[in-house]
Amino acid sequence: MSRKIDALLSEYGESHQNPTNKAIHWVCVPTIVWSIVAILWSLPVPAPIDHVSGVNWMTLVVLLVLVYYMILSPTLAIGFLALSFVCVALIMAYEALFSFPIWQFALILFVVAWIGQFVGHKIEGKKPSFFKDVQFLLIGPAWLMHFLYKKMRIPY
Repeated sequence: MSRKIDALLSEYGESHQNPTNKAIHWVCVPTIVWSIVAILWSLPVPAPIDHVSGVNWMTLVVLLVLVYYMILSPTLAIGFLALSFVCVALIMAYEALFSFPIWQFALILFVVAWIGQFVGHKIEGKKPSFFKDVQFLLIGPAWLMHFLYKKMRIPY
């Protein structure tokens, strides 16, 4: 019996066959994830939760994404959680080193990375998967992680 995650990864992979498009995705997907996390991190939170340490828009969205991944694959959810911690560490390092607002830097990276994604799909000759189904926006990171898991012989 095929699992939903296997079907989603297979369908996502159909529009990601070209080696150049794949390489672009290895750079752009993590960049997009980081930029979204950074933008969410920097958004002001309502006053009632502003004083709660560690709670912001990023933590709320990451929790929702984790639930989605847990439903599809608990192992990939662990990978996404680890990726989230790396994103936060990079955000904190950025904020310690630079005065340029992180949301502005993240927005620039977001736009550049999406341009890269569309260039990759132009090379591929196929539309991005999310044009068919918006949930594929969340499958991109899982698709990359599943390759890493296979290489490390970790079931997903």
